[in-house]
Amino acid sequence: MQSHKPTQLRLDLTSDLQKWRAFLAIAELGSLTRAALFLDSNQSLLSRHLNALERECKARLFNRTGRGVALSDVGQRIFPLVKALLSDAEQLEAEILGEAREPAGRVTIGSLPSITNPMVGRLFKQLREKHPAVQLKVLEGSSGQVEEWLADARVDIAILYRYGSAPPESEQALATVDSYLIGAAGDRLTAAEEVPFSALHELPFILPGVPNGLRTALDAMARHERITLAPVIEADSLPLMRSTVAEARLYTVLPIHAVWSEVKEGKLQAARIASPTLERIVSMALARSKGPSRAVAAVAAEIVQIVEDSARSGMWRSGTAATGGLPPAAYQP
Repeated sequence: MQSHKPTQLRLDLTSDLQKWRAFLAIAELGSLTRAALFLDSNQSLLSRHLNALERECKARLFNRTGRGVALSDVGQRIFPLVKALLSDAEQLEAEILGEAREPAGRVTIGSLPSITNPMVGRLFKQLREKHPAVQLKVLEGSSGQVEEWLADARVDIAILYRYGSAPPESEQALATVDSYLIGAAGDRLTAAEEVPFSALHELPFILPGVPNGLRTALDAMARHERITLAPVIEADSLPLMRSTVAEARLYTVLPIHAVWSEVKEGKLQAARIASPTLERIVSMALARSKGPSRAVAAVAAEIVQIVEDSARSGMWRSGTAATGGLPPAAYQP
């Protein structure tokens, strides 16, 4: 028989859940600055939330350190309870709104410029048609920056290059791409369909500076093949690399999708590097705790579809393939 007695709950704390969400983010990231980036908020507002919580708790929740903040003894005791509270609140919201709810909210993608350019325009069009309530935010950066954004949960989805036979277990392999020697229009070397890796010996290159995944892989393979790579310019800008190759008649190494339009228009030439090949995997990783989950899932599904469609045009190969170059260990710095 159902009881007619009310549940006896008495709460002295009047804080709303947003303040406790700020507490959780600060605790997990160890920094008000990082927590503000994660929550798309500002540091002064989080400081006010934290001060309000500490007044209401009548205890210090964090100890300030030279590198940021760390949980106090009281903060450590309540941390698992707060995390459980917010998890239950999120589940309650999902139950109230229902599983059939249309995906909505902002999804942040972190990617390398060479991967972003071929897909973002189409991704936006498809989302506008299928999921108009989803908004995109795109951050472009180096491999190291995208890794940091993913670790800090600044992005919901990260798209990266991975070298070796497979990406980490937590990531999804989208495509396998070959590396091409890129030259100016009319260049004799890149007029061929393929060039052996040994042909890269002492060419005048414009290449990314260290640390960079491609540069690390190239240098490792050059040592293995006993040739010398001679970059005369180091640059991390993809547009600069493309324009410099065309104007100064230098060389660079890129996947074909990074110069797809320029090769089609006859502005650049591309020859696939063989004997051995230098392959990389386009990998997608999702942040563990960020963003509206249904919207993130919808965007991720569209990205997979776009990559598969692009594979049919010859831009890359869907999923992973056995590498024809060095074993994964050879790519380590």
